[in-house]
Amino acid sequence: MRQASTTHLTRIAEIDAHEGPVYVAGEDALYFTTLPRRDARGVPRVAIKRLSLDGESTVVRADANAANGMTLGRDGRLLVCEQGTPSTPARVTALDPASGEVEVLVDNWRGLPLNSPNDVVQASDGAIWFTDPSYGFLQGFRPRPAVGDRVYRFEPASGRLDVVADGLDKPNGLALSPDERTLYVTDSGANQEPGSFHPDRPHNVVAFHVHPSGLTGERVFADISPGFPDGIKCDADGCVYVSSFSGVQIFSPRGERLGEIALPGVVNFCFGGRERNVLFITTDTAVYAADLAAKGAATRQGYPPGSSSPSRRRGRRCCHRRTW
Repeated sequence: MRQASTTHLTRIAEIDAHEGPVYVAGEDALYFTTLPRRDARGVPRVAIKRLSLDGESTVVRADANAANGMTLGRDGRLLVCEQGTPSTPARVTALDPASGEVEVLVDNWRGLPLNSPNDVVQASDGAIWFTDPSYGFLQGFRPRPAVGDRVYRFEPASGRLDVVADGLDKPNGLALSPDERTLYVTDSGANQEPGSFHPDRPHNVVAFHVHPSGLTGERVFADISPGFPDGIKCDADGCVYVSSFSGVQIFSPRGERLGEIALPGVVNFCFGGRERNVLFITTDTAVYAADLAAKGAATRQGYPPGSSSPSRRRGRRCCHRRTW
């Protein structure tokens, strides 16, 4: 088994970077949602920040409705999972980081409120896929769920919203393979109430075949230990990167564990850098960078569509090298 580097990470900033890291190549900057801070009423307050990789950080949206996961939309706006609060709806929005303008894309399922959207990706056909676990209720800042813990597919052009998976315990992070034929979803059901770990509940990555009518062929791709998975991304060769209690675990497209970037406390991560070969990792208190031989898929990691075509080669083993 090829081992990824477990040492010599570079800490590039001490900052309250929590979730949703997004690298934007044209700005050489990282956007992320901050560590939630509870106000006097117990409502989590979350900001969206921008970290220029020259070291300057700015607030893009001071109160982002308990935002969590984000991705870069194909139109250049940030697609944001807003978990909502006791008085504001859970929703998926599009944020123009330059103007601060917010457009609501989805805020209900057939008139029923969403739970607390967690992570989001956009496919090359424009479809937006997102997870909606009930963590907001379990953490005490959202009402009792009116719908199940689900994965949704939203078509912006038509406004159609479909439930594509409803059998996962706590669908959390999600990622499309480079050829968009597979959707990976992390199931963090082992984590229920804050700080809990229930080993008899799911702590794995589930893979689905993406079909024009939805998802088929559900299978367990990998069990994650120690702890449970959260963030997940694919590189250009189809290898799958998953957060765990011990760091970022790396799997081949067949589910073989190839190695790990050791960093206890990792929350989420994204590919970035001019060559797409830097993994930026958020840990709640800092942002780290690890240089890789692998590259992130171009069109879903903050690079203009067409800037570089993701590899569609099958069966290649991912390789990782320490250069810091």
